[in-house]
Amino acid sequence: MNWYLMVLKNYAGFDGRARRKEYWMFTLFTTIVSVILSTIGQTMDIKFLDSIYSLAVLLPSIAVGVRRMHDTNHSGWFILIPFYNLYLACINGVAGENKYGADPKGGTSFNNDALDSHLTN
Repeated sequence: MNWYLMVLKNYAGFDGRARRKEYWMFTLFTTIVSVILSTIGQTMDIKFLDSIYSLAVLLPSIAVGVRRMHDTNHSGWFILIPFYNLYLACINGVAGENKYGADPKGGTSFNNDALDSHLTN
């Protein structure tokens, strides 16, 4: 849940880099919420419920995708290449600083304390 909130707090941040965990946890949580809302919408005959949520997370989804491409040292435009962007989203990011910013892992292990301090700032 913290990874999801971290992406939402940086909803329009296209600069910098995003770790694989940040990207995939956001994707997982978004998918789960969409399925739940779709099920609720079908049960209650509210067909646009999941569409509203999808529209609400569209910009954060694009932003975290662009930052994920930056972590692999590629332009954010690579999110438009269907299967190659999936490959790039799955591989390790470039260790150390690249032209898009500092390594999100920071060269040390990333723990929840670092995440909590990031969320409070």
